[in-house]
Amino acid sequence: MIVSHLILALIALIIGSINLISKKGTKRHKLIGWFWIIFMTYVSISSFWIKELNDGDYSWIHLLSIITLLFLIFSIIAIKFGFIKIHSFFMIVTYIGLFIAGIFTLMPGRYIANFFGI
Repeated sequence: MIVSHLILALIALIIGSINLISKKGTKRHKLIGWFWIIFMTYVSISSFWIKELNDGDYSWIHLLSIITLLFLIFSIIAIKFGFIKIHSFFMIVTYIGLFIAGIFTLMPGRYIANFFGI
């Protein structure tokens, strides 16, 4: 579970950055955006099976997963109703959350930190 979570999170980080800097509203932007939403949904949901940070219990990072899922839904609703600035806000904040969560994977005792000997 951790490996698929990690791989899709890394892909989401890459394609999310591509979409943030690309021209908005194009077919490419929409296609990448849907893939990003699918990957982020998987990453958020799969996090509930990863509990190493808090000795087998849920931690604050799981709250970030819930917020991410809500923000993804809000973003989809916003764009469907033409609220581009609201859509952009939720997408950017969600991307920043992904980036911050990625930084926290380097904490001692976490899978990535252990893998790299940190």
